[in-house]
Amino acid sequence: MKPTLIIHGGAIFGPEDYDKNRDAEYKEALKLSLTKGYEVLNKKGSALDAVETAIHVLEECGLFDAGRGAVYTSNGIQELDASIMDGSNLKAGAVAGVHTIKRPISAARKVMEETWHVLLIGEGAEEFSKNQGLEIVPRSYFHNEVRYKQYLRLKAKEVGVEAKKHSTVGAVALDIFGNLAAGTSTGGLEMKMPGRVGDSPIIGAATYANNETCAVSCTGEGEFYIRTSAAFHISALMEYKNKTVVEASAEVLSKINKLGGEGGLIALDKEGNYAMPYSTESMFRGVVSENEFNVGV
Repeated sequence: MKPTLIIHGGAIFGPEDYDKNRDAEYKEALKLSLTKGYEVLNKKGSALDAVETAIHVLEECGLFDAGRGAVYTSNGIQELDASIMDGSNLKAGAVAGVHTIKRPISAARKVMEETWHVLLIGEGAEEFSKNQGLEIVPRSYFHNEVRYKQYLRLKAKEVGVEAKKHSTVGAVALDIFGNLAAGTSTGGLEMKMPGRVGDSPIIGAATYANNETCAVSCTGEGEFYIRTSAAFHISALMEYKNKTVVEASAEVLSKINKLGGEGGLIALDKEGNYAMPYSTESMFRGVVSENEFNVGV
């Protein structure tokens, strides 16, 4: 198998997601994520390792709605969610509503590999991650001045200021052994209700991987992805209706659009074919393989 890695930094709903003055920063972050993740694959590393490594970059750069770029809830805190899935055995792990885990995607992987559970939330997830030796940081580590100022304006109900839709980050990979993996990490919706959980930590909604079909990571209005089981739906269309990854991805995104939702996704099949559709203005995205290295905004 020729290794392939695809990433996204979230669907772009409008100017609130994409500052033209930071175009170079966005592209450099995407390139770094691709480079770091593909280095893993080039060294005969696993798809899981590549996905985790690529997402680390996106969680830590502060440019996207995940990790240090997370938006604030209606009571002024940041609640982080993440999930990961191994296509070789259908094992999966996720965390939701965490505040102090430096790399939520790594916590999701620990849940997958060190417990028989799939999803841990809140304090339980944080205590588990600490016991597993993951890096725990004060909440101030995630503080993002741009996001926080927007929160204060929304809280003050300034005229003309509305809560915006922000997206998430994710990655899918195929390694030389033919294994697929997918991962997604997010800060959720701006001004969301405390305790709200979107699609990102829900296996089958935002994240899914199966060596027999594909690996998927979604971005957008999470409630619609949960209601349509979007990520699994793509795999099911490929398995039961013999759709290509491009056809299946387009069909699922169309279904979401008809329900009134917007967003995008990345999907990669077991042969290295991929799709990156979106219904918003654009989507932060990138792909790297033996013969390709591209980022898009």
